[in-house]
Amino acid sequence: MLRRPVAVVTAVVLVVEAVAVALLNWFLGIVVDRQAMSLAGLDPHAVSVSAKIAGVVFGLYFALCGVAALAVAVRNRPAHGLGRILLISAAVVHALLGAFAVGPVGWVAFACLMVVLGLLVLTLMTYDRPDGPADPAPGNGPAPVAPGAT
Repeated sequence: MLRRPVAVVTAVVLVVEAVAVALLNWFLGIVVDRQAMSLAGLDPHAVSVSAKIAGVVFGLYFALCGVAALAVAVRNRPAHGLGRILLISAAVVHALLGAFAVGPVGWVAFACLMVVLGLLVLTLMTYDRPDGPADPAPGNGPAPVAPGAT
């Protein structure tokens, strides 16, 4: 089945995204510092340092999510505990980023974020059951209720 390759691709994409986000924020911090830009009267150095710290924090977060996806692929079992929480939170973050990025950044960014969201959801959902969704066996449903009974 494609469960393991999807989890590996998800892990690789998340690690690449972690590096890209960290480098982008680091670059933006350098630009703000060199041009002495201010945001609503804030000190330019504070804005620069904040951008760099945000890049490192989000880069580490996405890298940790990538490690969780890689652990799912290596163990070939669903994520539990912190790993599952990380993957679900990454899916929510990508959904929100996609919704907010479509206006200022464009449809290409939206499409990329939705691809990552799809990979995360596939990684989470394909490992829910060992053999995929199961059909209920006859007789395993709720007992029938006689008419008029409460």
